[in-house]
Amino acid sequence: MRKLYWYLTAYIKKHGLVVIGSVLLAMLVFSFTIPTLVTRLEKRSQQHIGIVGEYTLTNLPPLISSQLSAGLTKITENGTTEPALAERWTIENEGTTYRFVIKDNIFWQDGKKLTPDDVSYSLRDVETIVTPNDIVFKLPGPFSPFPTVVTAPIFRYKESKHKLFLTRPMLIGIGKYKVVDYTLGSSDFLTQLVIDGSNERFIYRFYPTETAAVTAFKHGKIDAIDNLNTTYDIFDWNTVSVSKSLNEDHYLAIFFNIREPIFDKNVRQALSYALEKPDTSIRATGPISPKSWAYFSGGKDYEKNTDRAVERLLDAIPPFPLELNLTTTALYQETAERVKDEWEAFGATAYDACRSSDKVEDKAECEKVKITVTINITNFPDLSNFQLLLIGQAVPTDPDQYPLWHSTEATNFTGYTNTRIDSLLEKGRQTFDIKERTEIYQEFQQFFLEDAPAIFLRYLDNYSVQRN
Repeated sequence: MRKLYWYLTAYIKKHGLVVIGSVLLAMLVFSFTIPTLVTRLEKRSQQHIGIVGEYTLTNLPPLISSQLSAGLTKITENGTTEPALAERWTIENEGTTYRFVIKDNIFWQDGKKLTPDDVSYSLRDVETIVTPNDIVFKLPGPFSPFPTVVTAPIFRYKESKHKLFLTRPMLIGIGKYKVVDYTLGSSDFLTQLVIDGSNERFIYRFYPTETAAVTAFKHGKIDAIDNLNTTYDIFDWNTVSVSKSLNEDHYLAIFFNIREPIFDKNVRQALSYALEKPDTSIRATGPISPKSWAYFSGGKDYEKNTDRAVERLLDAIPPFPLELNLTTTALYQETAERVKDEWEAFGATAYDACRSSDKVEDKAECEKVKITVTINITNFPDLSNFQLLLIGQAVPTDPDQYPLWHSTEATNFTGYTNTRIDSLLEKGRQTFDIKERTEIYQEFQQFFLEDAPAIFLRYLDNYSVQRN
């Protein structure tokens, strides 16, 4: 035994570092190669999908978050709200308290039973109270759209093993798919997210722009891209399939900066009437989707009417020349060029009508109705510094338009102010009867469209490309 001990001691002194290094190297190699081998041996189908935008684990695109989990409620096709993880809810204390009863026998993906304690939403100025069977939200005031707020999927985070002895947060949901891996880039933005279902795997890869995603598709790094807003040359490949759909949850509009003295109601209406509008099938006529229960079809639609546009402009000639600056992104540059041509042509028509009008005594004033348009292309429009803004805008799930159009809101980037509109928006979110809310929002649409703080053009196209 003593001789064996001497041999082992001598061997370890001579080769110990090599042995330890080999063991560590083997562990390191296997920690990387075994997951790869397991992935290749799995029979589930795999698809690499490109996602445009910057996202984190706590801020996932709806496409992915809805695969991974669910909220207390969900939205139906016509915009109404119904229970999801909640069995039911009640409204108490004149609309300031919402009580949600959680369904029984709902389990997280790691096997833990869902309890009211697990439901977590970051809601400003909202007090949350948890009981054994339900969760109560106490709001600072009545807010009828609140059930749409808790449609957001809920998640838990737990530490999981990651490469040898390291750990990292892992996302746990309640959906049919679960996160199995992810990679972070700079600023903790996701570059890749892998989720598994029972027999399929989705590998999402994230790109800052559509162009970057299309380039990755060309290089074979991804097999599909969803929610593209325009066409690309890859659509002509005979090895791909392209589908097109109309997204009635996003509209394209020209927003006026109402703070500019030049944009009184007459000018806004004149510029609205001066533009050719898209076909009815894709036309957006206001801020509320035609799929919504609150949609009003009888509002002013501003179909092109040059005579009416000239009449509105000459009814009160602007105090300054109509030198317009239209800001947009490269995505809508073609539309901006068309708007520029139509407005400048209209300005020439209005000038001629002004010169020949008996109602205009000082013909020098006619110079002010000529229109010149400068287009400013930018990747990220500055909402605090613009004159006219051509951008896409999301349609809220509830017809509540308070954040965008109420005069007191910081998110009202146009600076629009109308006391009647303010009153309707306040009533709309404090009224709980669906019939009464419908009447309020239809009245809102009627007077809002008459005021023309924006020119609503069309709903946006969505393209999806898939490698065959």
